[in-house]
Amino acid sequence: MIARRHLLKFLIGVAICLAVFLVYRSLGRYTLDEIEESVRSIAAFRLATAFSFVILSYLCLGGFDALAVRYAGKPLPLRQTSLASFAALSIGHNVGLSALSSGAVRYRFYTRWGLTGEDIAKVIVFCGATVGLGLGTLAGLALLLQPGDAADLLGLDRTARLAVGLLCLAGPAVYLLICAFVRRPLVVHNWRFEPPAIQLALGQIVIGTLNFACVTASIQQLLASFTDAGYLNVASAYVTANIAALISHVPGGLGVLEATMLGILPTSASIGALIAFRVLYFFVPLTVGVPTFLVTEAYYRHRGGKFLEQTVM
Repeated sequence: MIARRHLLKFLIGVAICLAVFLVYRSLGRYTLDEIEESVRSIAAFRLATAFSFVILSYLCLGGFDALAVRYAGKPLPLRQTSLASFAALSIGHNVGLSALSSGAVRYRFYTRWGLTGEDIAKVIVFCGATVGLGLGTLAGLALLLQPGDAADLLGLDRTARLAVGLLCLAGPAVYLLICAFVRRPLVVHNWRFEPPAIQLALGQIVIGTLNFACVTASIQQLLASFTDAGYLNVASAYVTANIAALISHVPGGLGVLEATMLGILPTSASIGALIAFRVLYFFVPLTVGVPTFLVTEAYYRHRGGKFLEQTVM
């Protein structure tokens, strides 16, 4: 029992040190004066609205897991999937290699709630697919819905914009067709995928798109203090930056997100908006997610210890 307490204290200490390190690494490349000046340049109303969209985004991310456990055949109450999702992604977004880092946190939660390793693997793959479907759908809609005479931040003319937009939407469309008409698992070498029911597939596309639409709205609200770039232009730029960040696997997309966005957006002053966004979307959830994870770890360890004591007695 004493050894367990020491182990728990050690894990808490490691987690706190890790959180401090992640915060330092995320913000250490900017001086305090730069951060303060950038944040002060943004109206309080814009900050509040942007943070509201961040909250909505994390609620959507909770929906990813709610659909995923249904796909795995182990539906759980929304409060449980929301807890697991928030703790996992608030940490995973900052650590990088999200499938592994957030997957490890999900594993801690879902194994306690009756899911097997295979079930959790299905949850992780399903959530990853939802990310891709949401990105593709938002990118396609943003490119297709832009007015023909609108200035395009990606440097595409109208024909190229339409072509790329249709290509982006082709992926989700093919996915829906597979889920609607293919009744057996798809097997490629050692990889096996069981298409979800069409209702779940539609849910993936809707909630995945809503998530990234909320993130884009958050960035657009912050950018409004520095540039007049419209929502659809910001959506195209954000999708491009997010894909670059995912490919790089840099923790939190640190530097990749900013570099890509600044290469697309018309003014370098928008770095202030990106700093504010990083604080709101990465730093604030991290400061809540780490303690949440630690408290739940302590709770389940305590409850498990009590259960063992009662069993022995």
